[in-house]
Amino acid sequence: MTQVSRLWRAANLVMVAAFVFSVAVQYNDPDPVRWMLIYGLAASACILNLLGRLRWPFSALVGAVALIWALSISPHVIGKTTFADMFQSFHMINEVVEEAREMGGLLIVALWMAVLTLVSCRSRTPRLN
Repeated sequence: MTQVSRLWRAANLVMVAAFVFSVAVQYNDPDPVRWMLIYGLAASACILNLLGRLRWPFSALVGAVALIWALSISPHVIGKTTFADMFQSFHMINEVVEEAREMGGLLIVALWMAVLTLVSCRSRTPRLN
C-alpha cells in the first residue's frame, strides 16, 4: 500500500467517524431523522469507498442533496452571524447560529461527497499508457 493510499484511507476513516458522530448527536434535534439520514448516507458513502464498492452516482446524489439543502438555508445565515459565533458555545445561542452550524455541516457533506465522486470516477476511468 502506497503512502498516498494510506493517507486516503486515513482521511476517509476520519470522515466516517465525523459523520457517524454527527448522526449520534442528532438525537436531541427537533427534526433528527432528516439530519441522521444525510449524515448516515455520507458515512455509508465513505464506507463503500473504503470497501471499493462506491459507485459515483451515490456520492454525487448525496452531495447534491446536501448542497441544495445548504443553499436553501444560506439566505437565513449569510450576513447575519459570524464564523466565530458558531464556535462560541456548544449550546444553541440563537436560531441563526444553529442554522449556520447546520449549513456548515451540509457543506462539509457536499464537499466530501464531491471528493468521493471525483475519486470514484477517476478510479473507474480506463487509463491509456
